[in-house]
Amino acid sequence: MGRYAVVYLATLVVVLVLDFLWLRVIAINWYQSGIGHLMAAKPNLWAAGAFYLLYPVGIVIFAALPAEGVWMRGLVLGALFGLFCYGTYDATNLAVLRDWPLGLTFLDVAWGMFVSACGATAGVLAARWLEN
Repeated sequence: MGRYAVVYLATLVVVLVLDFLWLRVIAINWYQSGIGHLMAAKPNLWAAGAFYLLYPVGIVIFAALPAEGVWMRGLVLGALFGLFCYGTYDATNLAVLRDWPLGLTFLDVAWGMFVSACGATAGVLAARWLEN
């Protein structure tokens, strides 16, 4: 398996596991109370699949690989990537959706920074593991 594939898979696994725990266990009540009226009864699995396959690609390209083996750099670049991605998503929702909660915006952006930082760090560490 190639270097890029290992970095991607490490990033993907971390993002999937953390986001599953976040959305299904930790934050479900916050999302239900804040935007439950907007949420589908069942998630669109095609859209979710596309997100979970593509988002880690962005983390790898914009954070894990540019970190050049330095995990702290990967952590910071991942957090910035999460800030930009989740920040633009949440700011857009805040701008155009009625009753989008400001508090949920801050919570979601913080989560995006955290999960992206963790994913990028996992990618960096996987790349370093391959080099040793």
